[in-house]
Amino acid sequence: MSSRLTMAIVTVIGGGVLAIACSGAITDDVYVGDVTPPGLLGSPDAGASAEAEAGLISYCPSNKCPAGWTTCPSSRFPCDVNLWTDVTNCGACGVTCPQGRANTEVFSCVQGACVLNCQRGFDCDGLLDNGCETPGHLDDNCGACGRKCSDPAKSCVAQDRNLERYDCGCPPGQVSCGFCQVLSNNDDNCGACLNACDPTGGGAPVLPNTYYGCIDGKCGALKCKRNYADCDGDESTGCETFVVSDANCGGCGNACPSGQVCRLDQSEQPTCMCPEGLTYCEYGCFDGICAGECVDVTGDPENCGACGARCVELGGSRSACNYGTCTMVCRQGRADCNNSQSDGCEVNTNSDPRNCGECGHVCDAVAGQACVGGRCVVEPCDDQTTGGATQ
Repeated sequence: MSSRLTMAIVTVIGGGVLAIACSGAITDDVYVGDVTPPGLLGSPDAGASAEAEAGLISYCPSNKCPAGWTTCPSSRFPCDVNLWTDVTNCGACGVTCPQGRANTEVFSCVQGACVLNCQRGFDCDGLLDNGCETPGHLDDNCGACGRKCSDPAKSCVAQDRNLERYDCGCPPGQVSCGFCQVLSNNDDNCGACLNACDPTGGGAPVLPNTYYGCIDGKCGALKCKRNYADCDGDESTGCETFVVSDANCGGCGNACPSGQVCRLDQSEQPTCMCPEGLTYCEYGCFDGICAGECVDVTGDPENCGACGARCVELGGSRSACNYGTCTMVCRQGRADCNNSQSDGCEVNTNSDPRNCGECGHVCDAVAGQACVGGRCVVEPCDDQTTGGATQ
């Protein structure tokens, strides 16, 4: 593409539109103001402009910023700040949206105004100053602004252990003990909240790998300790089988296929690892029980070529793992123009007039032509003609 768009002719013929770019590709440029070349970035309405009716419009390089864009004191390039989306220059240069509380609030800039997004809770009064003031467990705002719990028997309660979801009352079969839980087999809340079972059974016989807990809402039932099972059916031997083993992985007789081993997965459940094509990467071992996960070392940037071999991300790039080798992939709007991975994707092709849209694509420096969104800015030339176009 030419570094300077010197002329474009737009001709209206018989109610249709014929667009001719005389120098350069006009569709690769961005236009200033409300000007939309007929047939190129829009269609003419019944009241086509006088210039279009005359048959000709020419466009020239511009140093003016399109709507929403500007040059701020902190700018590196002309027109490189989008006041509609930039959280550090939202609506005007230097207007920074609030940081928000970590893991709770995130602010974004939408059409030049700071907008609050609640990660936990709700912003029910619409005021930015007090952030997300409603955590979602109040009867007048239960899980959503304005949602009221009208039934006294179903107050607003947490639905999960993480206290992230709230609703009026618990699902059928569950009771709220800090959060909604099933109490029929709950050793800490057996049949009722805070009714914790005595693991010794009040002096009952001690059997291998067992304890006394809750079954059917009653304490005193003999239960297996975590990762053990009663596979022989003989109560006198207790829970004799360790189920984090290759022969009994997660259950009695659940043997792992040849070449696989039994380990705890990310959810701490015994799992046969790993299927063909994946590699077992271990987190660590405790009391003889090892935990880890199965990964594809040919394509996992956290384990590229080997467990723990993490691909490093440099400026403007994201890491990628191709066939076990770390490679650099430039993010949209960035490019590696010096062919050196040491500084990542060092060029901003969205704003750099010397590399506008791609490395080496230069906007008109003499005219001070700006680069916006990876395209050189143009506007109607001062010298408009009706019978022909001139540079």
